[in-house]
Amino acid sequence: MTTQATTPAGAALTPGPIDTTYPPAIEPAIQVAPEGPFGRSGRAQARLHELVPGGAHTYARGADQYPEQMAPVLVSGRGARVRDLDGNEYVEYGMGLRAVTLGHAHEAVNRAVVAAIGRGVSFTRPTTLELEAAESLVEQIPGAEMVKFAKNGSDATTAAVRLARAATGRREVAICRSQPFFSTDDWFIGTTPMRAGTIGAELVHGFVYNDLDSLGDLLERRSGRVACIVMEAAAGVEPEPGFLAGVRALADRHGCVLVFDEMITGMRWAFGGAQSVYGVTPDLSTWGKALGNGFAVAALAGRRDLMELGGLRTDADRVFLLSTTNGAEAAGLAAYLAVAAEYRGWDVVGTMERQGARLAAGVRAVVADAGVEDFVTLRGRPANLVFATAGVDGQPSQAFRTLFLQGLLERGVLGQSFVISAAHTDADVDHTIEAVGAALVPYRRALEAGSTDGFLRGRPVCPAVRPRAEPRRLA
Repeated sequence: MTTQATTPAGAALTPGPIDTTYPPAIEPAIQVAPEGPFGRSGRAQARLHELVPGGAHTYARGADQYPEQMAPVLVSGRGARVRDLDGNEYVEYGMGLRAVTLGHAHEAVNRAVVAAIGRGVSFTRPTTLELEAAESLVEQIPGAEMVKFAKNGSDATTAAVRLARAATGRREVAICRSQPFFSTDDWFIGTTPMRAGTIGAELVHGFVYNDLDSLGDLLERRSGRVACIVMEAAAGVEPEPGFLAGVRALADRHGCVLVFDEMITGMRWAFGGAQSVYGVTPDLSTWGKALGNGFAVAALAGRRDLMELGGLRTDADRVFLLSTTNGAEAAGLAAYLAVAAEYRGWDVVGTMERQGARLAAGVRAVVADAGVEDFVTLRGRPANLVFATAGVDGQPSQAFRTLFLQGLLERGVLGQSFVISAAHTDADVDHTIEAVGAALVPYRRALEAGSTDGFLRGRPVCPAVRPRAEPRRLA
């Protein structure tokens, strides 16, 4: 009657009929309209594909990351909820690719931005806002003595690499391979499957997170040639005891600049970033995302002796560090200062941690009740939860991921992860737990059937960074 699904360890999913009264039934949240629940979004997405390569300005936001014909085009958001063109409302996770920690349209941030832009946005000289923002960020980040602001994290991280190359006179870069993304620039994108048009990736070498020997061996093999080590202090997994201190020691021993990418961890792990949590100070760190609660602001911060190579207190050849027209634009800096004031005023990170832990406990409970705990799993810190979906063979499955996303969307939950914000209420979390339970009913049935055939409405989702448009190529 059914196909028994097993994990690699041989733990069997017990076959049998599904109790359709489990979990407590919740009504689908999407609207039933004559043109379909995603009709207007579908037309808008088709038009976006005509005008914008990939149909979105960030590959991770693309329609190929969602079930076919179920990619909502959004019009508004407040707190942890968003609304699409068809009037459907969702509890959102991921929160602007982890950028929004206070919630959408946070009033204190919006007020600060409106006030700032009312005084003008961009001038031919620095403003007092730039001074205030620089003072705030240097106070916030352990070991940071100087800062340069920018508009996106890729620019900040590439500037860190350029600065390290100038400081050391070396060209090569060591990156943590098990961490997904550092920059849109050639030095990094050339190391990914989506490398068409890039140059220079042969200068970049990888090591494994939580494996000091892999980094030590790399630095020995490339002795005297590695300018910097670029990594996140933590991401999906926590550092093992002594690992980050060991990385710091290896960087010092081999004369490399240590760069921590704090795009995700900064203001999500702690106000002072992951470096303040783990007590290991890098030479340079790069920040973005939560810095502006969704407004465009990023930063490179670090030691004065390194940063001044892009300044006027050096006799060395100067580094073109960061020099952008909009790097110090008023809206982004005002947003950062308002966000920083919120973090100093109440426990934003603690709120995310508590709500994330509540969500994780509830999701794990309904997953266990459905008997699919070997196939749907959570990992990460409570403020940065991601889910993994396995197929019948127990291996990661894009088809089963799509089926899970499909079930969540039908019940008003939008997200490629369970990355939470401080705006998620108990009601939002409860709704999500119920939606997960309902989505697991077809998930388990597909496991018992041996495949997602007949359960999916279209083609599975795909990795955002892949070499070809297939298997979600548009006609």
